Amino acid sequence: MATCPECDGEIEVDEFDVDKGDQLSCPECGSNLEVVGLSPIELDLAADDDEDEEDEEDEELEGDELGEDEDGDEETDEEDEPWDE
Repeated sequence: MATCPECDGEIEVDEFDVDKGDQLSCPECGSNLEVVGLSPIELDLAADDDEDEEDEEDEELEGDELGEDEDGDEETDEEDEPWDE
């Protein structure tokens, strides 16, 4: 038996049927879990791939909003403005 770290529900897991890194779903709360230990079986919340992709997209958008060019450098309009000398 293992315990869900999200809802503390008991999950029946046969230690001979799982390997470290395997992912399971909690029948009580539906959380995605990852096997992080085998003896005794330890479960932790699994990182969702969808969330990781969304985070990367958000970071790219933030860079665009800040006026950064493709190299990550800030864009300036100095070249476009005439200089008064």
